[in-house]
Amino acid sequence: MTEPADLLLTNATVHTLARPDETHEAVAVRDGRIVRVGDAFKVSLLRGVETEVIDCGGGVVLPGFVDAHTHLEMVGRHLVHADLRGVDSPAAAVDRLRERAAETDGPVLGYGYDESTWDEARYLTRADLDSVTEDRPVVAFREDMHTASVNSVALDRYRAAMPDGDVHTEDGEPTGVVVEEAVGPLFDAFDPGVAETADLVRAAQERANALGVTAVHDMCRGSHKPRVYRDLDDAGELTLRVRINYWIDHAAAVVETGLRSGHGSEMVEVGAIKSFTDGSLGGRTAKLTEPYADGDETGQWVVDPEELAEEVDRAADADLQFTAHAIGDAAVDATLDVLADHDAERLRHRVEHAELLPDDLVERFAEVGAVASVQPNFLKWAREGGLYESRLGERRREVMPFRDLLDAGVPLAFGSDCMPLDPLFGVQQAVTAPEARQRLSVTEALRAYTLGGAYAAGAETEAGTVEPGKRGDLVVLADSPWAVDGDQIGDIDVTHTIVDGAVVYRDG
Repeated sequence: MTEPADLLLTNATVHTLARPDETHEAVAVRDGRIVRVGDAFKVSLLRGVETEVIDCGGGVVLPGFVDAHTHLEMVGRHLVHADLRGVDSPAAAVDRLRERAAETDGPVLGYGYDESTWDEARYLTRADLDSVTEDRPVVAFREDMHTASVNSVALDRYRAAMPDGDVHTEDGEPTGVVVEEAVGPLFDAFDPGVAETADLVRAAQERANALGVTAVHDMCRGSHKPRVYRDLDDAGELTLRVRINYWIDHAAAVVETGLRSGHGSEMVEVGAIKSFTDGSLGGRTAKLTEPYADGDETGQWVVDPEELAEEVDRAADADLQFTAHAIGDAAVDATLDVLADHDAERLRHRVEHAELLPDDLVERFAEVGAVASVQPNFLKWAREGGLYESRLGERRREVMPFRDLLDAGVPLAFGSDCMPLDPLFGVQQAVTAPEARQRLSVTEALRAYTLGGAYAAGAETEAGTVEPGKRGDLVVLADSPWAVDGDQIGDIDVTHTIVDGAVVYRDG
């Protein structure tokens, strides 16, 4: 006799995402694995006395979302400190920081401002932040985390540790704007301890589950997150799967301890070794082949190609996946050259962001076999008058050509980089992208946010589609992304999130 299921999802449209347009009516999960997908009657035969039955109210069941590039503690910081996302002017950002200053007697920290969306499109300055308080450090991190703004107290306290070339000046005086390596001392100064990191991760985990996220690939640098994730896993408190991508700073320790990509538990595993090549378009530090449209510079190397090649060699020799941040076309080109010397497909080597991609780089991506770990939510900057137009001019049409990448056979893994962490917002951006070469169908975008992330982790046989034998990681949506206008996809509510067959989020 067939054992009863632990969980049934019924009265639903189940999009398996395994084959085009394949749908069913119900799903059954037992011992954390999907055991049956089919019509409601056949699935109901697995109902037992103790089976939990969720009536989905006609909603849509999908594989759980996999965020292939995020920083969970940063999501937590948005929730705990001053959240500067969505403010519409420097004055509004300063007001938000003043509110935070009234809540704490310590440093005043804000996260997520994006000056490219303001009518007064400029970075926050020392003068702005001195008006918040003149006796405590005030730091406002730009959304991309490659740029920060500081007040005079913070500048005086941390300036000595900042490289001169990364501190903006005007008439020889620091403006309070710092970029790239100069941001590092600020990260170090306000690095949370173990207990605070755990609080930030718990807050971020709750938010992620509410958005249907069941797994993340988290980028970890100089953080207590690896310990916190394992502690939460041991305590049974982890409600999403975590793949830890260790910064290159930790590579020697990872190799020395004999870790390999994929090592770990069902909930926490070793991922890739991660490095930078260039900076960001917002900070004009992404490395381009031609100058910026709004400046004479072509960006900068954070790690030059020769050093990157050495880093990839060390990781690949230890059977570790490698992932490189590369945004500008010069940086992506150099990164693909390095990865071409390795079996990129075997270890699923990745390029993070890969924003500016002329046609020849799309073809190169396909030849190399690397994973494009990309952020569809960044397409919010591709609209008329947006950041990409101001930085790149007509080259904005070459930004994030998801359609071309997919047609060329390049594996796409969608993530958020927590700008914002919201898969349905990202899907909306991909479906409504302004250029045909950027635009995906609903199904293609959802697969990139589910199966794509699983593939990037070498787990496509375990997750990413709704099929018998795969993990019981599922999300239930109130409405169908296929049935609403593209610009309404981000407004669809998540009603349930299920990890390992257990409900970890329930709306209401």
